[in-house]
Amino acid sequence: MYKLTVFIPHEALEPVKSALFAAGAGTIGNYEQCCWQVQGTGQFKPLAGSTPYIGAHDRLENVAEWRVEMVVEKAAIHAVITALKKAHPYETPAYDVINVLDF
Repeated sequence: MYKLTVFIPHEALEPVKSALFAAGAGTIGNYEQCCWQVQGTGQFKPLAGSTPYIGAHDRLENVAEWRVEMVVEKAAIHAVITALKKAHPYETPAYDVINVLDF
């Protein structure tokens, strides 16, 4: 089991979550589409050669984003990350995957 954390701009929240759930994320026991989310502020500065979804080259940006966490079974992790990269509007989405131990 893994825990996926991803940062998503407000307007893309539901489409990205839907893509992740469709790929197999967010199932815990007899429950599906499970996640935890909270709003925060992301910061980044697009560099030359980037194609920013938000912002402009060489200008620091602060953007309202959602931090979304959900579990993913080992068998689905590759499909979920593929779906994330396809559905997310950012050129390089910020995410991490953590191995969850169950004793």
